[in-house]
Amino acid sequence: MMNLKPETLSRIDEAVAHYPVKRSAVLPVMHLVQEDQGLISDEAIEWIAAKLGLQPINVYELVSFYPMFRRKPIGRRHIKVCRTLSCAIMGGYRTCAEFQRQFGTKLGEVSPDGAVTIEFVECLASCGTAPVVMIDEELHEKVDPAKARALSEKIKAEAGAPAGKP
Repeated sequence: MMNLKPETLSRIDEAVAHYPVKRSAVLPVMHLVQEDQGLISDEAIEWIAAKLGLQPINVYELVSFYPMFRRKPIGRRHIKVCRTLSCAIMGGYRTCAEFQRQFGTKLGEVSPDGAVTIEFVECLASCGTAPVVMIDEELHEKVDPAKARALSEKIKAEAGAPAGKP
């Protein structure tokens, strides 16, 4: 049995009640489960399917289709670097490479210290201030490699890690 927090279970029941057909609540329920658990595990797929009267494959199809759902754990902080045209032209790839260097990790992997996961994502909707980066839910604009280093240092300091390279 999946171990969801009581408040998550309450929010799931509330979300399901908003739909005339239970299965229509699948996306909101998936978001709530991921928020609680950090990812959508096989166990979560089975639980969501049972809760909404679906086959597990129906939930898995959505998990694998939508990029905002995760099947594996991420670091304590989630760094998302925009890779679409405006950000790419303004140096988004260099910015992303600097974050990877700072944390000694590759795209989509958890850094060795568990601090971060860095991902390239599609448009973060701030093309005029490219390149943009979202750290957890906070948007950062005009993030060149120097600003990426400063943001990395801030993350390391907040985590109590030593400053500088990993």
